[in-house]
Amino acid sequence: MDIPFRADGILEFLDEGGAVKRRIAIEIAESDSSKIRGLMDRRALPELGGMLFVYDRLEPRSFWMRSTPLPLDILFLDGDDTVINVVERTTPFSDTHIESAGPAGHVLEVRAGATARWGVGPGTRIRWRRVEPES
Repeated sequence: MDIPFRADGILEFLDEGGAVKRRIAIEIAESDSSKIRGLMDRRALPELGGMLFVYDRLEPRSFWMRSTPLPLDILFLDGDDTVINVVERTTPFSDTHIESAGPAGHVLEVRAGATARWGVGPGTRIRWRRVEPES
């Protein structure tokens, strides 16, 4: 059984002037268990969807793709929600460590190739917010 995507929030990529250049739905990984699980065993992710990992402290972050069948782009964000670095087109099921280029407070995973299509890279700012679940 596939794990369904859950839209917990909205994330926006901003241009240099602060205007929204792309808006996506995000699933928010905040608990220890949700951060450990991430997108493991997921076979689908919406084109305009992603998973945002929220941390209490800024520190170097390291991810891997073990048990993750989807290739992803992984974005590491600093304390000002500015992209530090992007690792594009990760290798599914790999144990290779994917690391931030500096201390990160948030990490965003999106479908492979999305960052290139959206024109997102180091220096891009984001903003995000939670949305109320649909009843």
